[in-house]
Amino acid sequence: MLVIEKKAAADSTPTERLVLPFELRCKSRLRTQLESGEEAGLFLERGMVLRAGDRLEANDGRIVEVVAAAEAVMESRSDDALLLARAAYHLGNRHVAVELKPGLLRFARDHVLGEMVRGLGLPVTEAVAPFDPESGAYGGHGGHAHPHGHSADGEGRGPRIHDMMPGARR
Repeated sequence: MLVIEKKAAADSTPTERLVLPFELRCKSRLRTQLESGEEAGLFLERGMVLRAGDRLEANDGRIVEVVAAAEAVMESRSDDALLLARAAYHLGNRHVAVELKPGLLRFARDHVLGEMVRGLGLPVTEAVAPFDPESGAYGGHGGHAHPHGHSADGEGRGPRIHDMMPGARR
């Protein structure tokens, strides 16, 4: 099995391809297969989210290109940037991973969210397409599609906004 433990330089020339859906690109430990069918094991830094186009270096020196797999998504297309921004805001408020391109908003297929976006005035269509959502303002994470725990008392989460305010008591 090919072992992959680190990222490679962005300008490295790949000799292999690893095609994964977004959900699996959020995992730092994964047994998978290259496009060629060869088994591979990912042992990456925890919290790392692989982006389409990333390069990885296998322990034998081969360079592997990460490719976003086509998956079930919903898309809204519009020339109205305000409508797209409003929909992105409401989806983000629900911790939904969102891909943004000029005139396009894409998110994982979910009929309830699709109806919400329609209710905001945008058309929504179902598609099968590569999904590479935004990494977020602090980098490394594309929304909350990656598995992690939230509990009622806030354990397992980072600092809350109140905790970051000047003069906040801890």
